[in-house]
Amino acid sequence: MVYHVQFPGLGLDLTVNRVALAIGGFNIYWYGVIIAAGMLLAMLYAFRNAVDFGIDSDRLVDVVAIGTVMAIVCARIYYVAMAPFAYQSLWEMIDIRKGGIAIYGAVIGAFVFGALAAKWRKVPLLPLFDLVSLGFLIGQGIGRWGNFVNQEAFGTNTTLPWGMYSEGTEAYLKSVQVTLPAGVTVDPAAPVHPTFLYESIWCLVGFAVLASFYKKRRFNGQIFLGYIIWYGLGRAWIEGLRTDSLLIGNTGLRASQLVAIGSVIVAAALMVIGLRNAKGKPLMVPLAVKDLKKQGVWVFGTAANGTTGLYDADLKGPAAIVIGSEGDGMTRLVREKSDFLVSIPMKGKISSLNASAAAAILLYEAVRQRLGQ
Repeated sequence: MVYHVQFPGLGLDLTVNRVALAIGGFNIYWYGVIIAAGMLLAMLYAFRNAVDFGIDSDRLVDVVAIGTVMAIVCARIYYVAMAPFAYQSLWEMIDIRKGGIAIYGAVIGAFVFGALAAKWRKVPLLPLFDLVSLGFLIGQGIGRWGNFVNQEAFGTNTTLPWGMYSEGTEAYLKSVQVTLPAGVTVDPAAPVHPTFLYESIWCLVGFAVLASFYKKRRFNGQIFLGYIIWYGLGRAWIEGLRTDSLLIGNTGLRASQLVAIGSVIVAAALMVIGLRNAKGKPLMVPLAVKDLKKQGVWVFGTAANGTTGLYDADLKGPAAIVIGSEGDGMTRLVREKSDFLVSIPMKGKISSLNASAAAAILLYEAVRQRLGQ
């Protein structure tokens, strides 16, 4: 299917082919390619920034894999359950190449099943939600362009310069005249709001705002709540413009609009409570030993008698952090080989660092810069 998409107010005329590639009669649609690209970029961001949230990137792999699969499954289930028509076969229900997934279904599936996977893999839940929220904004911001290729998820008529028209928008609006939400009237031959574009911009701006703020967060879960509030506010007004909203039964109420408004209210209340409880308390972010080494910090462990436990590190380095009971022999050895030493007493297994490690790294960075290394 090829669409001739026009933006009359901007003087733009585009030809859009929904099929990206055909292999032996099997079509691969741009919709799926774009959704996959958004998901891939979201994953890359999550893995690259996992350490800033105190998350072990190796454990994160399993959580992301499970969350991603279930996000797609739940997005489709949500859409099929709310669709204003009946599917003729099971294949039609599971075939998402031509569109038909609901973002809120994906959000619910990803966070619910992601949380279960996090419990299994012992990944801290709220920091995980913070990190994944930023990934979601990337995925949603890019994925919405799949709606453009499919010429779907658009709004009512508009006289704004970026109003959009295609044979796809006209055909759809002619077919749904009797099922439009109450009070909505449209001219199928007139330009419509490109609401997919509105949501794409809204999500990408939200990512820029929250990504620039996350290092200043006051409590774990704050970025997640910020995502719920930001996306919910945008979705509430954008959904009100759309002509293809999923409705709740015969009520005429838009399902996603109600979910958006309800989630904003709940998240805002939790944000206020969280900020109140976090007042005057610095956020503690635990860092795994291997993540310290990735930042150029040599990590050692010692026993009470001074015996050495090395973590795949050479003794020679610009700095060292000694974890565990400090022994004279180890301390002397490290001092001879390193320019800077931080000793952190810890009880139990030497597998991760407490909040003191974050402060130690900051101190180390300051000293390293001062030494010009």
